[in-house]
Amino acid sequence: MKNSKLPSPWRAAFCILHFAFLIGFSACQPAPSPKTPHPALATPPSAIPDRPEKLTFAPLEFHPPKAEPYRVVLASGPVAYIVPDHELPLVNIVISVHTGDWVEPAGKEGLTDLCGSLLTRSGTETRTAQELEERLAFLAAALGSGIQGAQGTVSLNLLAKDLDEGLTILREVLTAPRFQSDRIDLQKQQMLQGMKQRNDDSSNLEQQESGFLAYGENFWDNRHQTAASVASITRDDLLAFQKQWFWPSNFVVAASGDFDRAAMVTKLDKLFANWPWTGTPPPPIPTNITMAAAGVYLVDKDVNQGRVEMLLPGIMRNNPDYFSLIIMNDILGGGGFTSRIVNRVRSEEGLAYSAYSSFPGGVYFAYAFTAGFQSKSRSVAYATSIVIEEMKRIAAEPVSSEELENAKRGFIDRLPRSFASKAQVAGVLASEEFTGRYQTDPDYWQQVVPRISAVTREDVQRVAKKYLTTDRLVILGVGQKDEILKGDPSHPVAFTNLVGGKFTQLPLRDPLTMKPLPLGSAAPAK
Repeated sequence: MKNSKLPSPWRAAFCILHFAFLIGFSACQPAPSPKTPHPALATPPSAIPDRPEKLTFAPLEFHPPKAEPYRVVLASGPVAYIVPDHELPLVNIVISVHTGDWVEPAGKEGLTDLCGSLLTRSGTETRTAQELEERLAFLAAALGSGIQGAQGTVSLNLLAKDLDEGLTILREVLTAPRFQSDRIDLQKQQMLQGMKQRNDDSSNLEQQESGFLAYGENFWDNRHQTAASVASITRDDLLAFQKQWFWPSNFVVAASGDFDRAAMVTKLDKLFANWPWTGTPPPPIPTNITMAAAGVYLVDKDVNQGRVEMLLPGIMRNNPDYFSLIIMNDILGGGGFTSRIVNRVRSEEGLAYSAYSSFPGGVYFAYAFTAGFQSKSRSVAYATSIVIEEMKRIAAEPVSSEELENAKRGFIDRLPRSFASKAQVAGVLASEEFTGRYQTDPDYWQQVVPRISAVTREDVQRVAKKYLTTDRLVILGVGQKDEILKGDPSHPVAFTNLVGGKFTQLPLRDPLTMKPLPLGSAAPAK
């Protein structure tokens, strides 16, 4: 409210006068004609449902934006998605880079993390790291970078009036990073401290070991940095890595904000023109997944609660069963409080605060199906058996029509959230370009609603039978071994027998070398 800056007494007086005006204005209005119902009573009381859940709404009509109006192939190489937005005087630019852990040289694990973190935080050819930070702070600009998994990212957000200077800084960061020595040393120290804490958190152990079980010890995404690999990284390594992968034809750009579209195209072309080198096209991302043999695996960790993650082979997102699977998973455990696993494990049995299942479609390789929860140690076996029961039940009998419609409606109603802002529009479309789906399925987003709407109860049961093969389950537990194996005295379920009696205790790993330790030993303090 414009008057919110008035002194308190004046605000009070203003509110009283404003209220009196409204009363006087209302009193001056003519009374409704006896033959004309008051606007508030335009809907007869008999037509108003007696319960909120009985309210009905017209079907949502939402049409996701197409890529073509925003897509530009810049003369300098990159594909850009340019989405003007004049609501605020801001500009947001995100550059996605085809690089990641799979191109990290052997023995240099941690190079991608170090390069991604320091690219925009360690100065440029003409500015020290501190000078760069001070200038960005003066401009109230945010400049960031990172490399995670199979994607590098460089982003810039600033006031539209400072765009030209921001692009000049961005150009220098991309072509002439300083990789200042003191910043390299500091980042290495922080990485080493993080490594030392690897075995402190049971959630980190769960994530780490589930990765090995789901995809194999030799899979590229399971190559973890070690103290030796990080120590071996030099400034020359950073410069060589950056020069190999950070070049215009390896970029996809998303730009949104307060600008003229044609002017932005010109500015971006200038940003990437006359690049001082030509890099290397990245090789295909490896897909050599090897899931562990079915069975129960346990990491002995002295914590108050046990963690469980259950794994099955997954799918790629272009699988014809993809939409049936995401609806099935929503009903099973992905739909929060409306899903079966949550209702059984949390609401009915009170065994966990949260429980879930996830069946994502892989982008570059088949992401595993997962289900899990965290519960007190003695309840771990029983809660796991409930999840298995629900997996079997959804495959054995059709879901209800209400469950099906709620799941489908939820996905359809949430769809507009992905495009709620112009920055999101640019980001989603650029991601489609970056991951290659625009080239193979350019109308994907326009087909989401029809494809979800077409899923039937029979489809849900069919894919559940096909993919929820519980005899192939890989179950990982992290927690107090003795307590977990004791089980719940009220529910005689043996954790070791959940998958045909196949049980393996996994050792902790040395946090600095990632090599397995002897069973029963703790990592040496260093």
